[in-house]
Amino acid sequence: MSSIPALAVIPPGVVTLADHEAHARTRMDDNAWAYFSGGAADEITLRANRSAWDNCLLHPRVLRQMAGGHTRIELLGRTLAHPILLAPVAFQRMAHPDGELASAYAAAAQGAGMVLSTQASMPLETLASAYLGEAHRGPLWFQLYMPHDRGFTRELIQRAEHAGFEALVLTVDAPSSGARDRERRAGFRLPEGISAVNLQNLPPAPHITLQPGQSAMFDGLLTMAPTWSDIEWLMANTRLPLLLKGVLHPDDARQAAALQLAGLIVSNHGGRTLDTVPATAAVLPRIAKALDGAMPILVDGGIRRGTDVLKAIALGASAVLLGRPYAYGLANAGALGVAHVLRLLRDELEIAMALCGCPTLAQATPELLFRPD
Repeated sequence: MSSIPALAVIPPGVVTLADHEAHARTRMDDNAWAYFSGGAADEITLRANRSAWDNCLLHPRVLRQMAGGHTRIELLGRTLAHPILLAPVAFQRMAHPDGELASAYAAAAQGAGMVLSTQASMPLETLASAYLGEAHRGPLWFQLYMPHDRGFTRELIQRAEHAGFEALVLTVDAPSSGARDRERRAGFRLPEGISAVNLQNLPPAPHITLQPGQSAMFDGLLTMAPTWSDIEWLMANTRLPLLLKGVLHPDDARQAAALQLAGLIVSNHGGRTLDTVPATAAVLPRIAKALDGAMPILVDGGIRRGTDVLKAIALGASAVLLGRPYAYGLANAGALGVAHVLRLLRDELEIAMALCGCPTLAQATPELLFRPD
C-alpha cells in the first residue's frame, strides 16, 4: 500500500511574516537560505529597507465613519481586491518542490497579483494555466531581464503573450549581480534538476575579445546590458503594457514617464544588487512627487506588516510587491504557506485602516503619516 502524503499545515506559533521567516530557516539548507535571505555586501540596504518602514509613523484619526470600507484598488484598468502582489522570485523549487506552481495557486486563491520571474524553475505556460482559471485572481505579469539575443527575447515575449500574461515587468537595476557575500560563503549552486527552464534555448552570449587594458565588466558584460533605446525596442515588440522595476532616481522616473510606460516599481532588488542605496520607503515619495500622477507606482523591499502596506499607499504607491516573505511561507507549507502569508498581510492591512480611520485606500494620503515638528 502506498503511503498518503501528509497534508500541509501552518507550523504552530506562526502568526506573523517574521514567524514564517524564522521557521523557514529550519526548513531550508544553507545553500537555499543564503540565496533567499541574503543581500549584497554588508547588507546595509537589506536592513534599511525594513527599518525605514518601522521609522515611518502613522497618525490616526478617530470617530470616523467606516461603513463600506474596503481594500480595493484600481491598477492598469483593473479592480483588484487588495494592493498586494507577489514579486518575481527566481528558482522557487529550491524552497519547495511545488515551486512557482504553489505560489500561483495561492496568489490566485487570495486575489493577489503575481509577477513570474524570467528565472522561474517552472515553464511560464504551466503557471499561466494554473493561475488564469481562478475567477477572483489578480493580474498576472511576466518579469523580464532582457536577454542578450533579440530574437530569443522576442520569442519569449510572444510566449508570455500567448500564455495570457497581462503585462511585462523589465528589471533594470541588475545589469550585473551584486557582491553577495552570503552566497559566496555558502558556495551557492543550483541544486540538480533546478534551472531557469524558460531560458533553456537562449543562445550563448557572443564572445568578446578584450584588448589590453579593457575591463571584462565594462567592455564585456555591460556591452549587452539594456539601455533606454532597448526600452523603446521592447515597447515596439509587444502589445503588453510595460513597467520598469528597479527605479530609484526621480530623473529616471521622469524619463520613463516621457516614454509613456505603464508604470514603475520602486525597488532596490531587496538589497541584493548594490549595497548602501537608500531604502525604498525613503525614495518612494520623491518618485511620487517627480511623476505627479503620470503613471502608477508600485514598491517593494522590507514590507512585513499590514501597516507597511498602508504607509506605502500614503507615500504615493498604488500597490506593493512581496518577495522574501512568501518564499518563506512556501518553504514552510507550500501553497498553504504562501496563502497564509498573503492572508496575514491583508488582514493586518484592514486592521491598520480601521484603527487609522481610513475606510478606503483612496483616503490614504500623506496626511495619514506623522511628521515631527
